[in-house]
Amino acid sequence: MMIALTGFFILLAMIVIVRVPIAFAMGLVGFFGFAFLQGLTFDNMLDFRWTGALSMASKRVIDTAQEYSLSVIPLFILMGNLVTKSGLSQELYRASYAFLGHRKGGLSMATVVACGGFSAICGSSLATSATMAKVAMPPMRKYGYADSLATASIAAGGTLGILIPPSVILVIYGLLTETSIRELFAAGFIPGMLGILLYLGAVRYVVWRDPEAGPCGEKFSWPERLEALNGVWGVLILFSVVMGGIYLGIFTPTEAAGIGAGGAFLIAMLRRSLNWGSLFEILTDTARTSAMLFAVLIGALIFSNFINRAGLPADLLAMVNSLELSPMLVIVVILLIYIVLGMVFESLSMLLLTVPIFFPLVQSMGFDLVWFGIVVVVVTEISLITPPVGMNVFVLSAVLRDVKAGTIFKGVTPFWCADIIRLVLITAVSSVALFLPELLYR
Repeated sequence: MMIALTGFFILLAMIVIVRVPIAFAMGLVGFFGFAFLQGLTFDNMLDFRWTGALSMASKRVIDTAQEYSLSVIPLFILMGNLVTKSGLSQELYRASYAFLGHRKGGLSMATVVACGGFSAICGSSLATSATMAKVAMPPMRKYGYADSLATASIAAGGTLGILIPPSVILVIYGLLTETSIRELFAAGFIPGMLGILLYLGAVRYVVWRDPEAGPCGEKFSWPERLEALNGVWGVLILFSVVMGGIYLGIFTPTEAAGIGAGGAFLIAMLRRSLNWGSLFEILTDTARTSAMLFAVLIGALIFSNFINRAGLPADLLAMVNSLELSPMLVIVVILLIYIVLGMVFESLSMLLLTVPIFFPLVQSMGFDLVWFGIVVVVVTEISLITPPVGMNVFVLSAVLRDVKAGTIFKGVTPFWCADIIRLVLITAVSSVALFLPELLYR
């Protein structure tokens, strides 16, 4: 265990102190750690046979590049980029505003709902936050909303992008753990809807405490509301086809991603939002993002090989068994570790660093692996708005340069509490499901 823990701390030092990109840091630590387990020392570096370590690393690169199921990642990213370019974010916000804008805090509520709808197609939290900031912030400022509530509703609503399917992070978790992506998508829907409802409750709490923070907006008539829905039919149809096809088993997630990307292209063409320049920009951005994700994934797999070869998962399980801790207590400790790591790591890095370590332990204790994936993603969502490194907060600070990060962090506190409530509810459901049979047969 000491070798694996030493490698883990070296990795943290490289990322936090030296600022090595996480993909290269994980790859380097995994490669040299694997070589160390095969006998590498400072004295024999020149004479050491590197064949084993090089073979392991090259196999990971080749297998990842040739993995058919991984094509779902660039296809879903392409679908999100096409939807973003077609201007559907404005239509989603307008439809949400038509139904909710006249209430206290209604514009913030409309922002949360629009973020949820946009994330159902986009699948990226950072892209959702950046896009909705440009759409939702001007109306909220027009009606005199407090910057803390306005920006917090965008930052918190943006976190829904990694849970509501199709989600790139759920895809990566499924590939790392060999868990069904279809089941992960099905399981992520209800917690995603619960997140929207709890965020709406957080907005209500803020305006109850301070009515001036979220004044009422314009009230729409029912014909105007129905007219506003006309602009979102494309999103609803695309989401229904993609997710309905996956849930009903009509096609695989990879095929669904291809259909979704094709459908998003048709929507963008029908809305006349594409030209050669914008299409080139969309394709290059998709390639850039996909290359980044693949590099991080390859680095994580190499690091995972080292961790497994060093025996950390088995040693961790033996230590837990020796302490005679209850399974739920172990889960609570894991969640606390995630929340602490979320203060210094961004979401994808945290997921790829920890899943190879915790997944075998959770599997051995009999927990449902799809449930654990949803819990991990919910905790990852929390990290996106947790100081000092809440990525969604800093994306908003970059887009809205006149709003300080401290103001956003202050406003996001009720939403962070709502996320904790959701996490407790999801964990409690698993606790009941795990221990109810045991109680019934006593």
